[in-house]
Amino acid sequence: MDYIIDQNRLQQFGSLDFLAKHVVEGFITGLHKSPFHGFSVEFAEHRLYNAGESIKHIDWKLFGRTDKLFVKRYEEETNLRCQIIIDNSSSMYFPLKENISIDNPNKIHFAVYASAAIMYLLKRQRDAVGLSIFSDKIEIHTRAKSTTVHQKHLFTELEKLLQPLSSNEKKTTSATDALHEIAERIHKRSLVIIFSDMLENNRSADELFSAMQHLRHNKHEVILFHITDKQKEENFDFDNRPHKFIDMESGIELKINPFDVKRDYIESFSKFKQELKLRCGQYRIDFIEADINKGFEHILLPYLLKREKLY
Repeated sequence: MDYIIDQNRLQQFGSLDFLAKHVVEGFITGLHKSPFHGFSVEFAEHRLYNAGESIKHIDWKLFGRTDKLFVKRYEEETNLRCQIIIDNSSSMYFPLKENISIDNPNKIHFAVYASAAIMYLLKRQRDAVGLSIFSDKIEIHTRAKSTTVHQKHLFTELEKLLQPLSSNEKKTTSATDALHEIAERIHKRSLVIIFSDMLENNRSADELFSAMQHLRHNKHEVILFHITDKQKEENFDFDNRPHKFIDMESGIELKINPFDVKRDYIESFSKFKQELKLRCGQYRIDFIEADINKGFEHILLPYLLKREKLY
């Protein structure tokens, strides 16, 4: 599906919500032409009638078209709370690019665009959304609300993440501590959506998985979008010549020929990802591979399918 958009036009509109609307409407158009034709993405305005309740708000015109009873829904009828969590550590700014756009994102831009699109869908469906952003500490945490003012505030915070880090700015990852704290701050059962590369520097894998289990222990439903640049980070696809690799969080430099270490690197990364998948399966967390080069359909569809199952 083509999500190309003229960046000059985007600058003219000057807001992330325009971009999110563009992505979502393109996605829904494609969805209606796909095998998912008829999949419910328009249920913000109606819900199924429950036997025994008042018939006062039944939409009789819709009944005439569908032969089914639907009740009109109103702004205050929020039936889902969603907390979006974004990893804003330095590793999420990989790969460094001169011309970052919606077609050519790095990991943090991909997370922002995807989050904005989901927020736009949540708003259409009268659902409440909150935002948490972390690096080595929690940078932002808001409660889930469904108001227009709140959504505009969240878009403003997301837009800040589109600014590049300064050359000397280093943000390490403390996903373990952040996820434990966020789990304690979300007081009502929610759908928790995490965008992260899950590259934790200073804590063991067991500690990281324990933090994710904490969310499930508190009865939240969890989707983990594991963000990678698959070509570079998983397939280690670099030219056969010496390269200088720089750890974006520590600044440590290593000069090597990628072909000398490619086999061991791929094996190590694959082992890490398989363990991540296994643990998510054990904790009943939805694990979704999110390659930044594949567009947004593989982000929005799992979210919609999860929402349909839950509500």
